[in-house]
Amino acid sequence: MITQSLKILASLVCLALLLTGCSSNDKKEFTENSETAFFENATKASKSGNYSTAIQLLEELESRYPFGRYSQQSQLELIFAYYKSTDYEASRATSSRFIRLHPQHAKLDYVYYLKGLAAYQQDKDFFDRFLNIETNQRDMGAARESLVDFGVLLNRFPDSQYADEARARMVYLRNQLAAHEIHVGQYYLKRKAWIAAANRGRFVVENFPSTPSVPDGLTLMVQGYQQIGLTDLAEQSQQILSQNAPNYISLGEAGNFKIEAGEVKTKRSWLNRLTFGLVGEDG
Repeated sequence: MITQSLKILASLVCLALLLTGCSSNDKKEFTENSETAFFENATKASKSGNYSTAIQLLEELESRYPFGRYSQQSQLELIFAYYKSTDYEASRATSSRFIRLHPQHAKLDYVYYLKGLAAYQQDKDFFDRFLNIETNQRDMGAARESLVDFGVLLNRFPDSQYADEARARMVYLRNQLAAHEIHVGQYYLKRKAWIAAANRGRFVVENFPSTPSVPDGLTLMVQGYQQIGLTDLAEQSQQILSQNAPNYISLGEAGNFKIEAGEVKTKRSWLNRLTFGLVGEDG
């Protein structure tokens, strides 16, 4: 009887030890994969510059705990991690979602700022690294989106800590956008599309009045208006140009014609005349 009792007692002790070990392992696994652990590890990875790991952890955290205590902060961290890893499209998409879900968040100005930065950088890296194209000669769609985002930031949060940098970037973006319009206008001059060239110049003068490209815009207007016979508009544009930029150096050669004393010397084809300067080459 005693022997049987000892065997039963030994079995109970073993079972108790086994259950304790399982409980300890479960607790350890829960701790290592808890919401707090995910967030803290992601934060450490981001601070150390390991953004790919940070993104993996933050995405997993969002998947497991979509309404957890770190939900909003993890989204902010994810926007930043995407941006730093040059995944600008994902950064902008996450920013837009955050703005939609949390329109009154205390750090909304930060989100708009990062969204603007991501928009500007979205296609810049490819052109700069591989094509070696001047900034004002590439597609400016991202720059326009960036300008809008920074504009919203300044309108909604004029006293934000990011306001001054946003203003500085907006000045740069406006200069680039204006220079891009001039570049397109010069292309139209080469094609002898006089109306299109003049319209590009007028767009710069009206929409980017404080940029260095305004004299170039006025010159496009002078050249375009002269060629389609709008001498009054050409003279008005020339007068404004002379008053505001007396030392201005003109656009000079553009294609196969040259500016000499304010006069464009070239020949207009019958197609160019028929389409009022929109298309056509030399006759």
